[in-house]
Amino acid sequence: MVAVMANAQDKKVDPTGTWTWSTPGRDGGEPRKFSLELKLDGEKVTGKLKAPGRQGQTSETDLKDAELKGDELSFTTSIERGGGTRTSKYVAKISGDTLKGAIERPGRDGAEPRKDEWEAKREKAK
Repeated sequence: MVAVMANAQDKKVDPTGTWTWSTPGRDGGEPRKFSLELKLDGEKVTGKLKAPGRQGQTSETDLKDAELKGDELSFTTSIERGGGTRTSKYVAKISGDTLKGAIERPGRDGAEPRKDEWEAKREKAK
């Protein structure tokens, strides 16, 4: 019985896959759909975040500082905008096919940083 419990505890959480979520659109507009592609290779997590752009195009950003500790995933993304770099920090707990956590991003025009909750679902393999 102890060996079975130890094996269950040793099982590593694998974030590999495509995770999606939506946020409300501005001024009641269409929801904004995001996609996060993750891959676990040994201890290293890599991936890309795809986000809707201003003109309907999708922007793709490589994840930085991606880390998996137990069931907690964290990473940052940086985008160049208006002559500066905006960095957002994502932290989430993985539970099965759900990622749930918070995103901290810079405020607009020097305002305090914003912290928003997010919840993504892993897409089923096709």
